[in-house]
Amino acid sequence: MTIRVLLADDQALLRSAFRVLVDSEPDMEVVGEASDGAEAVRLTREQRADVVLMDIRMPGTDGLAATRMISADPALAQVRVVILTTFEVDDYVVQSLRAGASGFLGKGSEPDELLSAIRIAAGGEALLSPAATKGLIARFLAQEGPAGAERDPVRSERLELLTGREREVLVQVAGGHSNDEIAERLEVSPLTVKTHVNRAMAKLGARDRAQLVVIAYESGLVRPRVE
Repeated sequence: MTIRVLLADDQALLRSAFRVLVDSEPDMEVVGEASDGAEAVRLTREQRADVVLMDIRMPGTDGLAATRMISADPALAQVRVVILTTFEVDDYVVQSLRAGASGFLGKGSEPDELLSAIRIAAGGEALLSPAATKGLIARFLAQEGPAGAERDPVRSERLELLTGREREVLVQVAGGHSNDEIAERLEVSPLTVKTHVNRAMAKLGARDRAQLVVIAYESGLVRPRVE
């Protein structure tokens, strides 16, 4: 199955470089290019994109607003948005994940990292490495105040729907661990972990693993130490 990729960036040269890279892979193809968020949303619908590489800073409708539009459209439920940032963690990352992005990638990443990111997103995983997650949460805490994020009562109530094992898996997901890593930590099979993750997403109304991370912290289930 070929992964259909949409490129959204206001820099034509950067889009051209991404197109050459993506089209060189046998399992993926670029199905469209957008120079602003509104065009990105329109082309995502028209071209049936699987993954959108979305720059945040674009004229008119920016990438953040476009990500919200895509995530809010039931017809685009299977579309995954990967935010392209100047830095791996910046002021927009938390907002991007809340808007429905599946993860983020630095513009200075190596070509292999970009291609891997597309495949990971298309496979339903989240682009949140442990290091990136640590930075993300540090920024999240800084935005919400030194005492940490206030509990979201709605999120907290929905956590009651989870079984003990599902909550345990959610904590591991919030730490940025993959299914294989969680399976090793909990001494279960990766398939069992995947089942727990999918059930947690369904019960919590999460679009993907990245949304599970946000829920884990906003609900107060996970409260990292501030170093």
